[in-house]
Amino acid sequence: MARLNDDAQWIVLMGFMVSFSLFFLGIVINQSTVVGQTTAEGVLEFPKNDIMNVRSVVLQSSGISVPADLDNVRKDISSIAMARKNAVVSFRVTDAPPGLTYTKIIDIHYNNGVTAYNETTNN
Repeated sequence: MARLNDDAQWIVLMGFMVSFSLFFLGIVINQSTVVGQTTAEGVLEFPKNDIMNVRSVVLQSSGISVPADLDNVRKDISSIAMARKNAVVSFRVTDAPPGLTYTKIIDIHYNNGVTAYNETTNN
């Protein structure tokens, strides 16, 4: 009776394992580049400087005590943000309740269609 020679089965099995490993590694590398690209785009598209500029002007104007002047500043900021960056900017300055260490509560809203930013701060 002749002996069955099964040495080649191990070679075929190792070939399948190497093939599946390379296929899985290719999928992982492909997805990692996609994730890195979207993260970099998200960082680049975030309007950090626009928000910082709006926040700075709003905090500077929160000390204005005349309501008509504050409304003019509010309209100017909204108009400039809409004209330059197509962003909706609004803010509200209210007096803090008595007994607190700060005197003003400032709500800032910024939205350019991609990024929405809301902040409540004290002054």
